[in-house]
Amino acid sequence: MRIDKYLKVSRIIKRRSIANQACSAGAIKINGKNAKPGSKVNVGDHIQVELGTNIREFEVLLLADTIPKDKTSDMYKQIS
Repeated sequence: MRIDKYLKVSRIIKRRSIANQACSAGAIKINGKNAKPGSKVNVGDHIQVELGTNIREFEVLLLADTIPKDKTSDMYKQIS
């Protein structure tokens, strides 16, 4: 699954276009490497999201194209 789509489906970032822009700006990292919007995400990957001064890190637990809003927290585990 593409990182921009994963961020949108998991609701870490609300819109895919914003996730795409964040990737292009270098604010998203997968396993410590800068991610492009089309970078692939796999279960077990660590994602670092840097928006402003806020840096959050997640571990991917589940990949799904669609998921109910109340189940999105099952897709990842927040590390920091």
